Amino acid sequence: MQDQLPEALRVVVDQLSKLPGLGPKSALRAALELLKWPMPKAQGLGQSILELREKLFFCERCASLSDCNPCCICANPGRDDSQLMVVAEWDSLLTIEEGGFYKGKYLVLGGLLEPLANVSSSTLEVDRLVRRLDEGKVGEIILALGTTLEAETTASFIKDLVERRFPGVKISRLAQGIPLGAEVKYIDRETLRQSLQHRQDV
Repeated sequence: MQDQLPEALRVVVDQLSKLPGLGPKSALRAALELLKWPMPKAQGLGQSILELREKLFFCERCASLSDCNPCCICANPGRDDSQLMVVAEWDSLLTIEEGGFYKGKYLVLGGLLEPLANVSSSTLEVDRLVRRLDEGKVGEIILALGTTLEAETTASFIKDLVERRFPGVKISRLAQGIPLGAEVKYIDRETLRQSLQHRQDV
């Protein structure tokens, strides 16, 4: 079917189909919808995508998306430097922040260990984590990675790393209320609050 599309449309469909959750058919529907848009609206979308790449970047301290460096959380003197919550992705950070109950700092790993998908520790923000711990301010690492197999593998890796290189740093994890196989970004606010409050040592 792709071969029958006009070249310009095929290029857009091919690019859209690389986005998470969009297969070739969904990408084609999205592209056809874009064709129905008035030219100014379509140009506005294109400009917004360009500005997204130009104006957003990763915070040098926590690796979260931001339009300032360091991000507003890292730069906030009211946040607790002794607590460092490690999350897999930025959307998990947003979910926890919406609750308003955590007052420490963050580190975004940029994913979870998945050897079969070629996601190793070298592709995650492990070096950034080590640099944060080297500063000597962090007294506790809170692992907020979820309870999937990949999350458990990543948690074990971080636990071994911290215990080996930073034996004085406490390691805990979100516990109560998070069901097996769940991801942090899909957990409701109250469950997250209780999980943080009743976290357990690793």
